[in-house]
Amino acid sequence: MTIEFNPSRGATLGVEWELQLVDTHTRHLRQDARDVLAAVPDLSEGQRPKAMHELMQSQVEIITDVCHTVAEAVQDLRKSIGRLAEAVEPRGIALACTGTHAISDWRDAVYAPNQRYVELVEEMQWLAWRIQTFGVHVHVGVRDRDKVIPIVNALAAYLPHFLALTSSSPYWGGQDTGLASSRAIVFGSLPTAGPPHLLADWAEFEEYMDTLIKAGTIRSIKEVWWDIRPHPDFGTIEIRMFDGIPTPREVGMVAALSQCLVQQFDQQIDRGYTLPHPAAWVVRDNKWRATRYGLDADVITDDHGSTAPMRDVLYELQRELEPVAERLGCAEELAVVTDVLEQGSSSERQRAILADGGSLQDVVDATIIELAEDRFVTSNPNRDAGHSGS
Repeated sequence: MTIEFNPSRGATLGVEWELQLVDTHTRHLRQDARDVLAAVPDLSEGQRPKAMHELMQSQVEIITDVCHTVAEAVQDLRKSIGRLAEAVEPRGIALACTGTHAISDWRDAVYAPNQRYVELVEEMQWLAWRIQTFGVHVHVGVRDRDKVIPIVNALAAYLPHFLALTSSSPYWGGQDTGLASSRAIVFGSLPTAGPPHLLADWAEFEEYMDTLIKAGTIRSIKEVWWDIRPHPDFGTIEIRMFDGIPTPREVGMVAALSQCLVQQFDQQIDRGYTLPHPAAWVVRDNKWRATRYGLDADVITDDHGSTAPMRDVLYELQRELEPVAERLGCAEELAVVTDVLEQGSSSERQRAILADGGSLQDVVDATIIELAEDRFVTSNPNRDAGHSGS
């Protein structure tokens, strides 16, 4: 099986952001994506729509054009959000994004009118019924097909970093799961989801995809939902590990982190270096640690079992990537890593609201504010109003 890869011209960017449609009165999810998308034909129609259905009618995915800088990608997303906000506000709907919705029940979900999703639900049954989850995917362009698999392997070591920084799904159906990211468990339960298989080269990737298709496991390579995967049509590596991200500035942060890492690995290959290739057990174990503990995880740093605090590891990573970020023009966006480490990931900010006497409805209010105002909310936003969640 030959899989053609359309090489990109440098480390270009594309971002996909799955947004929640939230009822401003009840704070529950609204299953109104069909009507919302119909109201914005300028975004949802044409050859390359910028707003699309996802699996559930409670979400709308916005997509950037191919961008060259992080600032360009974030501005693209802001324009789409502004247009969507105009359409949803008169309908009593607000936009938000976290990996799961704090109070809505997945059993109330309505599926989007898409044949591909109908087939997915029929095949996966209960595994697919529950996927009322939200994420952010970042595509980074790669210039040479033969670089893709080595870079995917090297990026696998950063799954816990990506997840800890963006963990935003501690609540599932009104219950605290005890996890930083319940989305990582819900979505990761799909048979072809999870960490990428660590392969030798592009030829082995082609052989593996061919085997999966012959076995009937998948019908096309688009059904391989690895946390990091090659996207041959776009000429990118797609990083899918991020939980739903509440603020544009945090989306800019993960786009910067992604672009810097891919660019650094690309240049190391050009200089003749062999990229790091983490052991599969380390990748799996570290993903679980970030799923459970988020930024408070102690992560494994080598194949011998050494560990270090995730916060320290992220501080060091940010410093290491600063020269790359300066060259790419995304140093300001990368610096948001420090803000998250100091003020908490979304999962920590959500729990802080309950610790401040708030309710899960107040958590939903906070996520709406975070998206609309692009700022972190670390205490009960309704405490001063003398009420909670109304």
